[in-house]
Amino acid sequence: MRIANVHGRGVIVFGKDGDERAADIAAASGGRFGPDFGNIYPNWSALRDWVAELSPGHLQNYSFVLDRAQLGAPSPSPRQVFAVGLNYRAHAAESGFEVPEHLPPVFTKYVSSFSGPDTTVTIPEGGNVDWEAELVVIIGRELHRAEPAHVWPAVAGLTAGQDISERISQTRGPAPQFGLGKSFPGFSPQGPWLVTPDEFADPDDVELGCSIDGEEMQKGRTRDLIFPVPTLVSKLSHTVTLFPGDVIFTGTPAGVGLGRDPQRFLQPGERLDTWIEGIGTLRQTFTAAE
Repeated sequence: MRIANVHGRGVIVFGKDGDERAADIAAASGGRFGPDFGNIYPNWSALRDWVAELSPGHLQNYSFVLDRAQLGAPSPSPRQVFAVGLNYRAHAAESGFEVPEHLPPVFTKYVSSFSGPDTTVTIPEGGNVDWEAELVVIIGRELHRAEPAHVWPAVAGLTAGQDISERISQTRGPAPQFGLGKSFPGFSPQGPWLVTPDEFADPDDVELGCSIDGEEMQKGRTRDLIFPVPTLVSKLSHTVTLFPGDVIFTGTPAGVGLGRDPQRFLQPGERLDTWIEGIGTLRQTFTAAE
């Protein structure tokens, strides 16, 4: 199942390869779910059961052609946002850090930086803006002190994300400002939709990557995560309570601009395409600050 955010309303997506259609969840359910997208994740199990029981063709009665320009982040108003660093060995090495043993660095990206899959992003004046392709997890059931075996059944789905990062403000002393340096407007594009774990042959092994103007920058597989999704979410839940709709950026593979020699950063006019196997593609174009 694929769920998307169209102007704040939840829709079920079907169709493929640029010919997607969508059905409004609130309309198709007779108002049982929605229209506020925030009502979907707290009722995730009931929504899954309702979809499973639908008669063939029911959603077609409420369907329309999906316009990507109308899409927002698949979980637009999470109670909590977690972002994870150094979760691939090669990326830890290119960043000059040891591989984390017990828990990777955890920070946040503020919700005001969230956007949908196709956007124009302003490069802050004097900034060095970098890319980080990431698998994003959206929680579907409250978790606290969960064991890894209990994590996937509690995950609503996966989506593609970019942890766009302004490296100067991120690392400026006296102490790093990871959250602020990664939360300028448009720095957290996600989408194009949420895909439930059962849609993947193996949700612990999907390919992800990104390119700039067609030149590949990153390519990796989530099987190489130091802390795979079940372990990562379990560890987080042993410190905090995770709530339905919470968003977790799981880390980026090697190939970021900061780790290159010479270093490379995004420039006005460039286009960044980010893709994840079985989910889809994000498309960001960059412009200079006025």
